[in-house]
Amino acid sequence: MPRPTVAQLTYGSCTVIFSTLAMLLLSQTSSGPGIAVIVVAAVALGVLVAMTVPTPKPSRTVVGRSARSTSTAASRPQTLTVPVTVPAHPPVQAPVPASVAAASEPVRERTAS
Repeated sequence: MPRPTVAQLTYGSCTVIFSTLAMLLLSQTSSGPGIAVIVVAAVALGVLVAMTVPTPKPSRTVVGRSARSTSTAASRPQTLTVPVTVPAHPPVQAPVPASVAAASEPVRERTAS
């Protein structure tokens, strides 16, 4: 048995709550058995509403094709894919501040170990 959806739980719960309140207010009962009958009726109505909410259908996946479907697919016009080349942009060089460019720093080269 599949799990109930959020819509089913919401509709069912709201139906139970509102139908219980409506029946209690309309009947004006105060006896225990009268309240029990109203609660059972409200729960039954909530289950009925929850079960009648349409559920989403699972998506169909085509596992295999028949000979007829492959022959109709062959008669369809084919699309042509053309590769498109986009021109490369030259690298962007940011200006170097004068204080950094003027600083002389010794170059350290790796020595053979």
